[in-house]
Amino acid sequence: MCGPSEGQSRSHERRSGTDDDGDFPWDLGVCDAHCHPTDTMTSIESISSMRARVLTAMSTRSQDQDLVASVAAEHGIRDRSALVSDCQEAPRKIVPAFGWHPWFSHQLFDDTAGNGGNSTYDPSSSSLAEQKAKHYEAVLSSFPDAEFVASLPDPKPLSGFLAETRQRLEENPLALIGEVGLDKAFRLPSAWKEDEQQERDEGLTPGGREGRLLSPYHVKMPHQTQILTAQLRLAGELGRAASVHGVQAHGVLFDAISALWKGHEKEVVSRRKQKMVAKGAEDFSSSSEEEEDEDDIWAEINGQAPAAKPRQKKYKPKPFPPRICLHSFSGSAQVMKQYLHPAVPATMYFSFSTVINLATAGGKDKFPELVKTCPDDRILIESDLHTAGEDMDYYLKDICRKICEIKKWTLQEGIEKLRKNYEELNPQPRCRDAELLLSVDWPDDKIP
Repeated sequence: MCGPSEGQSRSHERRSGTDDDGDFPWDLGVCDAHCHPTDTMTSIESISSMRARVLTAMSTRSQDQDLVASVAAEHGIRDRSALVSDCQEAPRKIVPAFGWHPWFSHQLFDDTAGNGGNSTYDPSSSSLAEQKAKHYEAVLSSFPDAEFVASLPDPKPLSGFLAETRQRLEENPLALIGEVGLDKAFRLPSAWKEDEQQERDEGLTPGGREGRLLSPYHVKMPHQTQILTAQLRLAGELGRAASVHGVQAHGVLFDAISALWKGHEKEVVSRRKQKMVAKGAEDFSSSSEEEEDEDDIWAEINGQAPAAKPRQKKYKPKPFPPRICLHSFSGSAQVMKQYLHPAVPATMYFSFSTVINLATAGGKDKFPELVKTCPDDRILIESDLHTAGEDMDYYLKDICRKICEIKKWTLQEGIEKLRKNYEELNPQPRCRDAELLLSVDWPDDKIP
């Protein structure tokens, strides 16, 4: 949900050109890393007939959290093996993501312990109207007038949203955190006018801009950062990937994310030292601690270390997500290289879309360099569309073709790489602790 610049409307009309699927290998599994089908609930019924294999459905605000969960319950992928199955034989395509978008970050007040008791809103106050005004005056960039404040929803506690998100993630083992991020460009839409309310499209999920004029108010960057980092910490605790939005805030976003992994950076081994290491020990990023923990788990189950170890390792909670996708990445190649530094402990991915990355002349100019700079195993595609169906398929195919052309991949080679990258972004959940394994009622002859 990067969206166009202020005042622009984004058209989802298809571009001119051929729409022949004859040479496009949909059967290899095309994965949309970021989209918003629940913004248009009338389009949901078309999901099962789409050619794409996976749609990663983002949530962004209070109105769509339950919608994404309900769509995932009906159309959600249950097993990662479905990623490579024939899309026509697998109507389940949704991988859900739960998060609070920066465009709506003003609607939350930070009551978490990490805020040091400096909450902008006191729900126990006898004057909630005054508390509401106090909150919005604190988090918006300029003093909002009373009429505008009255049009805004009562603030919700961040702690409550995090608790709800934790539950949703636990109920959906393949779910991501998203969409979250920072945005310096966005301004809040103006309050609804009576005639606008009467004419609004009832088919759209409430809460979005829906063509309203923009107000002069931005959400202050420190508040956006508080909401973002709290969600990224939850992703790190649960070992989930995060889909991150960044618009005109690339430096601030890098600072916010990198602050979470400070002290956890990987050791950067010099080339000279690498040459001194015995052959077969080149993977300097491997975690011996996780391997040792895995041995401990199975030893506790069986009374001794098993001869055959499980494939999954115990996940150790971290203060940052283990995998992060910067969606519709619009930064420079230099910013991309910052995230790809060998000391960065998170695995960084970069997804691209036609409707964002190729929507302007400037975007088109830098797109080839970004694609060339992005490592082959860190690139993803997305539609970022707000309606499911044929248009979503069309834009996925379009961005896939353009990336394959720049990377000099065949379509088959490119789709296979992109699908594998998506699988690595969102791998099968790992066992979090020994209790999960010890709770299994193992038959005597099947104890590992």
